[in-house]
Amino acid sequence: MDTCNGPQNKKQVLFIIGATGTGKSKLSIYLATHFPAEIVNSDKMQVYRGLDVVTNKVPEEEQCGVPHHLIGMLDPNADFKVADFCFLASETIESILERDRLPIIVGGSNTYIEALVDAESFEFRSKYDCCFIWMDVSLEVLDAYVSKRVDQMVHAGLVNEVKNMFEPEADYNSGIRRSIGVPEMDRYIRLESTADEETRKELLKAAIDETKSNTYKLACRQYKKIQRLQNLPWWNVHRIDATNVFLKEGREAAELWELLVGKPSIEIVEKFLYGCNVCIASA
Repeated sequence: MDTCNGPQNKKQVLFIIGATGTGKSKLSIYLATHFPAEIVNSDKMQVYRGLDVVTNKVPEEEQCGVPHHLIGMLDPNADFKVADFCFLASETIESILERDRLPIIVGGSNTYIEALVDAESFEFRSKYDCCFIWMDVSLEVLDAYVSKRVDQMVHAGLVNEVKNMFEPEADYNSGIRRSIGVPEMDRYIRLESTADEETRKELLKAAIDETKSNTYKLACRQYKKIQRLQNLPWWNVHRIDATNVFLKEGREAAELWELLVGKPSIEIVEKFLYGCNVCIASA
């Protein structure tokens, strides 16, 4: 890439951040089809193998041929810490840059992203210029969307996914079983075989409702974390408000997404890569 790296000739890394359900993956793939780029997952649950529906992994057929890294690579029971992510992400970013491509870091685990960027041990800011695109959707609108998305995940097989890896003595505080949607299904799965039909329906509804509630709570926590990061002087965050897109459906939503999300994001990345002293966050 013919980029302008600034006075210290730093390499460039793009981050796409946002609460769960805001469309970060869609935007990352969209940008990676417009620029020579590869995607690095920073979602702490998507790094594990399995539970593709529960963890909302992007199906391979929707990845548009864009290389994805750090996704579905770990044993479901593995202990994966922030430091592990930082180490693997740093190695992956370097390998992408060596291929003269742009690393796009995308995911909702802002703790991982903050640790990667700000931890002195990785000297990230001394090595790279960073640009952050924040996919923002109002929490009120996102709440309704999250509820709808959980229903879609249930329809796509969420319950059977959880059943297939259910273990009575499983630890819901480690590995992939921490994923929202797994512990919430525990009571339903345990009682399903002995409960009558009415009770099964009530148990399943309660599990789904709890999954929706916990997903929204996660989105709220993520939103507050990003607001904090946005206010830090060394975080160069560009906010894209996609709220109106989520209020539309079908072709109208697609056209509005292109106008309010796609086009502005391309402009941000173009300035970051090719425009000197614009959209660059230095140490």
